[in-house]
Amino acid sequence: MRIGFLTVSAPGHLQSIGTLARTLKARGHDVVFFGVPDAEPFIRAAQIPYVPYCEHLYPAGSIKKIMHHLSTLDGKEALEFTMGAITRAVEVAFQNLPQALAAADIDALVLDEVLWGVGLVPMHLGMPYVHVSSALCFDFSGNTPLCTYPWPHDITPESLARNQEGLRQFALISERYRSLGRNYAEQVGLDIDWADPFATISKLAWITQTPKDFDFPSTHWPAQFHHTGPFHDGQGRIESDFPWEKLTGEPIIYASMGATLQRGLENVFSAIAEAVGERAGMQLVLAIGSSIEAEQLRSLPANAIVARRTPQIELLKRSALCITHAGLNTVLESLTQGVPLVALPVMNDAPGVAARIAYAKTGASIPLPQMTAPKLAALIDQVLGNPEYRENAMRMKQAINGTSGLERAADIVEEGFGLPRRSQQPQEAGVAD
Repeated sequence: MRIGFLTVSAPGHLQSIGTLARTLKARGHDVVFFGVPDAEPFIRAAQIPYVPYCEHLYPAGSIKKIMHHLSTLDGKEALEFTMGAITRAVEVAFQNLPQALAAADIDALVLDEVLWGVGLVPMHLGMPYVHVSSALCFDFSGNTPLCTYPWPHDITPESLARNQEGLRQFALISERYRSLGRNYAEQVGLDIDWADPFATISKLAWITQTPKDFDFPSTHWPAQFHHTGPFHDGQGRIESDFPWEKLTGEPIIYASMGATLQRGLENVFSAIAEAVGERAGMQLVLAIGSSIEAEQLRSLPANAIVARRTPQIELLKRSALCITHAGLNTVLESLTQGVPLVALPVMNDAPGVAARIAYAKTGASIPLPQMTAPKLAALIDQVLGNPEYRENAMRMKQAINGTSGLERAADIVEEGFGLPRRSQQPQEAGVAD
C-alpha cells in the first residue's frame, strides 16, 4: 500500500506530520508527501519522498507571500485571511487532488484535519483515509470552545451558549469553505449529512497530537478519535547554524514567535529582551527568524544569543522558561521537556492553546496586542517564581513520555489502513524522488 500525505504549507504542520510520515517510512511502509515548491525543503529535511503538487498554482515564493501578508494581521482579520487561504487550498484540492493521487499511485491518504473538507475527495474515490490534527482540533459540536477562541472550558448553560455563538460566528467566516464542500459533494454524487459536524472526518481514524492531559475534558468525540501525543523526535528538520559556543551553561529563557509573526517583530523581541533583563543565573536565547536583524533589537542582556534559526528541541532541554506565540508545536515541545510557558497568542488557534496552558496550569499568557515589557516581566516573574508551573509542566512531561504519542499515532494509522504492524527499520541514506 502506498500512503500519501497532504497538509498546509506551514512549518509546524509540515514538521509534525512529516515526522509521522517518516516514522511510517522507517517501519517499512511506502509513503510520499505531496507539497507545493515552498514546502519541498521541509519535506526533504524530513527525509520523505517528495511529490510536486499544484506547482503551477503555487509557484515558488507564493506561500511566503501569503505568510507575509498574514503576519500583518491579528485577531479576527488574521482568522478571516487564514480561512480564505485554506478555502483556496481546498478548492485547488477538489480540482487537482484526484489526478495527483492517481498519477502517484496512491492507495491511502493521510490528511491534515485543517483541510477537513478535502476528505470528500478520497470519500468519492473510495480510498481509505485518516485525519491527523497538527493544530488544535476543530470541535464543531459546541461541547468545548472552538480552538480559535481564548475561552476557558466549562459546561454551564451560559458557557455552552457562548460556545454555540462562537460556532455561529465562525460559520460566517467559513461559509465559502462550506459551500465549496457542499458543491463538490453534489457534483460527484456524495450524499452527506451536513447536520453532522464530523461528516467529512475519516471514519477509520482521527488522530490529534494534543495530549489528553493537556486538552479540555470531553466525552463527545467520535469513536475513531484518538489523543496520542506530540509528533516530534528531534530529527528531520532543516539544519541551523547555532552558536553553541556562546552558551554559558546557565538555564535558558528561550523565546520564539513562530514563522507567521513578522509585523512589529523588532518591538516584540525588544520588549521580550527588556522584560527578561539581566536575570542572574539565566541566559536569554531569541529565535528571530529572517525578517529582522539582531542589530535592530534594543535592551539585549549582555549574554543574550540572537539567532535566525535554532535547534529548538535541544535548546528547550536546557531551558527554564519558554516565551512563545502559543503555536501548538512549540508548546508541546516545551512541555515534552517539562518547561513552563509564557504565551503571547496572536491568531488562529493560538488563543485556544493559551487557554489550555491556563487549564493545565503550565504557564501564563497575555494577548500579544496587550503585551508591554513591564506586563511581560511580571508574567515571567510569576511563572519562574511559582514552582507550581514547573511542577505541572513536569507532570505533563511524564504524561507525554508515558504515551509515546508518535509511535501510537503510527500504530493507529497502520490499524486504520489494515496494515501489518511493523517494527522500525534502519533509515536509508538519502531520499528517493
